[in-house]
Amino acid sequence: MKTLRILFISLFTASLLAGQTLELPAPLKTGGMPLMEALAKRVTVRSFDTTDISMQQLSSLLWASFGVNRPDGRRTAPSANNKQEVDIYVLLKNGAYLYDALNNKLVSVSAEDLRNQASDQRFADAPVQLIFVADLSKRGDNSEEGKMRMAYIDCGYISQNTYLFCTSEGLVTGARATVNRDPLMSKLKLTSDQRILLAHSVGHPKP
Repeated sequence: MKTLRILFISLFTASLLAGQTLELPAPLKTGGMPLMEALAKRVTVRSFDTTDISMQQLSSLLWASFGVNRPDGRRTAPSANNKQEVDIYVLLKNGAYLYDALNNKLVSVSAEDLRNQASDQRFADAPVQLIFVADLSKRGDNSEEGKMRMAYIDCGYISQNTYLFCTSEGLVTGARATVNRDPLMSKLKLTSDQRILLAHSVGHPKP
Protein backbone atom coordinates (compact mmCIF):
# COMPACT_ATOMS: atom_id res chain seq x y z
CA MET A 1 0.00 0.00 0.00
CA LYS A 2 2.82 2.39 0.92
CA THR A 3 4.59 1.62 -2.36
CA LEU A 4 1.43 2.38 -4.33
CA ARG A 5 0.99 5.67 -2.48
CA ILE A 6 4.58 6.73 -3.26
CA LEU A 7 4.11 5.76 -6.92
CA PHE A 8 0.89 7.79 -7.11
CA ILE A 9 2.57 10.86 -5.61
CA SER A 10 5.49 10.56 -8.04
CA LEU A 11 3.16 10.28 -11.03
CA PHE A 12 1.04 13.17 -9.81
CA THR A 13 4.10 15.39 -9.35
CA ALA A 14 5.39 14.49 -12.80
CA SER A 15 2.02 15.37 -14.33
CA LEU A 16 2.09 18.76 -12.61
CA LEU A 17 5.60 19.51 -13.87
CA ALA A 18 4.92 18.43 -17.45
CA GLY A 19 4.24 21.39 -19.71
CA GLN A 20 5.01 24.03 -17.08
CA THR A 21 7.77 26.57 -16.61
CA LEU A 22 10.11 25.33 -13.89
CA GLU A 23 11.74 27.70 -11.43
CA LEU A 24 15.25 26.44 -10.78
CA PRO A 25 16.94 26.73 -7.39
CA ALA A 26 19.78 29.23 -7.24
CA PRO A 27 22.95 27.64 -8.65
CA LEU A 28 25.78 26.88 -6.27
CA LYS A 29 28.69 29.10 -7.30
CA THR A 30 31.31 28.07 -4.73
CA GLY A 31 33.13 24.87 -3.85
CA GLY A 32 33.69 21.96 -6.14
CA MET A 33 36.82 20.22 -7.34
CA PRO A 34 40.03 22.20 -7.98
CA LEU A 35 40.36 23.08 -11.67
CA MET A 36 43.56 21.13 -12.29
CA GLU A 37 42.07 18.01 -10.71
CA ALA A 38 38.91 18.38 -12.81
CA LEU A 39 41.01 18.69 -15.97
CA ALA A 40 42.97 15.58 -15.01
CA LYS A 41 39.76 13.57 -14.48
CA ARG A 42 37.69 14.88 -17.41
CA VAL A 43 36.42 12.03 -19.63
CA THR A 44 33.70 11.30 -22.18
CA VAL A 45 31.25 8.65 -21.00
CA ARG A 46 28.74 6.71 -23.11
CA SER A 47 26.91 4.67 -20.47
CA PHE A 48 24.83 6.08 -17.64
CA ASP A 49 22.88 5.08 -14.58
CA THR A 50 19.17 5.85 -14.97
CA THR A 51 18.93 7.73 -11.64
CA ASP A 52 17.76 11.32 -12.00
CA ILE A 53 20.07 14.17 -11.11
CA SER A 54 18.67 16.65 -8.57
CA MET A 55 17.15 20.00 -9.53
CA GLN A 56 19.99 21.65 -7.63
CA GLN A 57 22.53 19.81 -9.75
CA LEU A 58 20.62 20.68 -12.92
CA SER A 59 20.52 24.36 -12.01
CA SER A 60 24.24 24.45 -11.23
CA LEU A 61 25.01 22.47 -14.40
CA LEU A 62 23.15 24.93 -16.62
CA TRP A 63 24.67 27.95 -14.88
CA ALA A 64 28.19 26.52 -15.17
CA SER A 65 27.60 25.70 -18.84
CA PHE A 66 26.26 29.07 -19.97
CA GLY A 67 24.68 30.97 -17.12
CA VAL A 68 24.80 34.68 -16.34
CA ASN A 69 27.78 35.52 -14.12
CA ARG A 70 27.85 39.35 -14.27
CA PRO A 71 25.30 42.13 -13.74
CA ASP A 72 25.57 43.18 -17.39
CA GLY A 73 24.20 39.80 -18.54
CA ARG A 74 27.47 38.31 -19.75
CA ARG A 75 27.92 34.60 -19.35
CA THR A 76 30.15 31.86 -17.95
CA ALA A 77 31.36 31.02 -21.48
CA PRO A 78 32.57 33.57 -24.04
CA SER A 79 30.80 34.27 -27.31
CA ALA A 80 32.17 36.24 -30.24
CA ASN A 81 31.09 39.90 -30.00
CA ASN A 82 28.90 38.82 -27.06
CA LYS A 83 26.15 37.69 -29.46
CA GLN A 84 25.16 34.84 -27.10
CA GLU A 85 23.66 32.96 -30.04
CA VAL A 86 23.71 29.50 -28.42
CA ASP A 87 20.67 28.36 -26.45
CA ILE A 88 20.50 25.25 -24.28
CA TYR A 89 17.45 23.02 -24.57
CA VAL A 90 16.98 20.56 -21.72
CA LEU A 91 15.32 17.21 -22.38
CA LEU A 92 13.93 15.48 -19.29
CA LYS A 93 11.55 12.59 -18.82
CA ASN A 94 8.71 15.04 -18.09
CA GLY A 95 9.28 17.24 -21.12
CA ALA A 96 11.58 19.53 -23.08
CA TYR A 97 12.57 22.99 -21.89
CA LEU A 98 14.53 26.07 -22.97
CA TYR A 99 17.01 27.33 -20.38
CA ASP A 100 16.28 30.98 -19.56
CA ALA A 101 19.68 31.97 -18.17
CA LEU A 102 18.73 35.53 -17.22
CA ASN A 103 15.82 34.40 -15.03
CA ASN A 104 17.21 30.96 -14.06
CA LYS A 105 14.14 29.13 -15.35
CA LEU A 106 13.25 26.26 -17.65
CA VAL A 107 10.61 27.36 -20.14
CA SER A 108 8.41 24.54 -21.38
CA VAL A 109 8.68 23.69 -25.07
CA SER A 110 7.04 20.25 -25.10
CA ALA A 111 5.43 17.93 -22.54
CA GLU A 112 6.82 14.95 -24.48
CA ASP A 113 9.85 12.90 -23.43
CA LEU A 114 12.21 13.58 -26.34
CA ARG A 115 15.41 12.16 -24.84
CA ASN A 116 15.51 9.09 -27.07
CA GLN A 117 14.99 11.21 -30.18
CA ALA A 118 18.18 13.07 -29.35
CA SER A 119 20.48 10.09 -29.00
CA ASP A 120 21.37 6.61 -30.08
CA GLN A 121 21.02 3.58 -27.82
CA ARG A 122 24.41 4.08 -26.16
CA PHE A 123 23.14 7.24 -24.45
CA ALA A 124 19.54 6.16 -23.86
CA ASP A 125 19.81 5.75 -20.07
CA ALA A 126 21.02 9.30 -19.42
CA PRO A 127 18.36 11.20 -17.42
CA VAL A 128 19.29 14.56 -19.00
CA GLN A 129 19.98 15.45 -22.61
CA LEU A 130 21.25 18.96 -23.30
CA ILE A 131 20.82 20.22 -26.86
CA PHE A 132 22.95 23.21 -27.89
CA VAL A 133 21.14 25.26 -30.54
CA ALA A 134 22.50 28.28 -32.43
CA ASP A 135 20.20 31.13 -33.45
CA LEU A 136 21.99 32.43 -36.54
CA SER A 137 19.78 35.54 -36.66
CA LYS A 138 21.79 36.87 -33.70
CA ARG A 139 25.03 36.80 -35.70
CA GLY A 140 24.15 39.65 -38.06
CA ASP A 141 24.54 39.77 -41.83
CA ASN A 142 27.52 37.46 -42.29
CA SER A 143 27.32 34.44 -44.56
CA GLU A 144 25.77 31.29 -43.11
CA GLU A 145 29.19 29.62 -43.26
CA GLY A 146 30.69 32.44 -41.21
CA LYS A 147 27.82 32.38 -38.73
CA MET A 148 28.11 28.63 -38.28
CA ARG A 149 31.88 28.82 -37.81
CA MET A 150 31.50 31.27 -34.92
CA ALA A 151 28.55 29.34 -33.46
CA TYR A 152 30.55 26.11 -33.34
CA ILE A 153 33.46 27.88 -31.64
CA ASP A 154 31.14 29.38 -29.01
CA CYS A 155 29.43 26.00 -28.56
CA GLY A 156 32.84 24.45 -27.84
CA TYR A 157 33.39 26.79 -24.91
CA ILE A 158 30.02 25.85 -23.43
CA SER A 159 30.67 22.15 -23.96
CA GLN A 160 33.94 22.32 -22.03
CA ASN A 161 32.16 24.06 -19.14
CA THR A 162 29.64 21.22 -19.14
CA TYR A 163 32.42 18.63 -18.98
CA LEU A 164 34.26 20.38 -16.16
CA PHE A 165 31.15 20.88 -14.05
CA CYS A 166 30.14 17.23 -14.41
CA THR A 167 33.62 16.10 -13.43
CA SER A 168 33.64 18.39 -10.40
CA GLU A 169 30.15 17.27 -9.33
CA GLY A 170 30.78 13.54 -9.69
CA LEU A 171 28.44 13.33 -12.67
CA VAL A 172 29.37 12.06 -16.13
CA THR A 173 28.69 13.38 -19.61
CA GLY A 174 29.31 12.66 -23.26
CA ALA A 175 29.11 15.13 -26.13
CA ARG A 176 28.18 14.12 -29.65
CA ALA A 177 27.34 15.75 -32.96
CA THR A 178 25.17 12.83 -34.14
CA VAL A 179 21.65 14.03 -33.34
CA ASN A 180 18.31 13.25 -34.99
CA ARG A 181 18.11 16.84 -36.17
CA ASP A 182 15.02 17.04 -38.40
CA PRO A 183 12.45 15.44 -36.06
CA LEU A 184 13.97 17.15 -33.03
CA MET A 185 13.85 20.57 -34.71
CA SER A 186 10.14 20.09 -35.25
CA LYS A 187 9.47 18.86 -31.71
CA LEU A 188 11.45 21.76 -30.18
CA LYS A 189 9.62 24.25 -32.42
CA LEU A 190 12.86 25.68 -33.78
CA THR A 191 12.81 28.40 -36.44
CA SER A 192 14.50 28.38 -39.83
CA ASP A 193 17.34 30.47 -38.34
CA GLN A 194 18.13 27.90 -35.65
CA ARG A 195 20.59 25.02 -36.00
CA ILE A 196 21.21 22.08 -33.68
CA LEU A 197 24.96 21.97 -33.04
CA LEU A 198 25.67 19.43 -30.32
CA ALA A 199 24.10 17.19 -27.68
CA HIS A 200 25.37 16.41 -24.19
CA SER A 201 24.05 13.41 -22.27
CA VAL A 202 24.38 13.93 -18.51
CA GLY A 203 23.83 11.61 -15.58
CA HIS A 204 25.38 9.51 -12.84
CA PRO A 205 28.14 6.99 -13.63
CA LYS A 206 26.97 3.45 -14.19
CA PRO A 207 27.97 1.17 -11.25
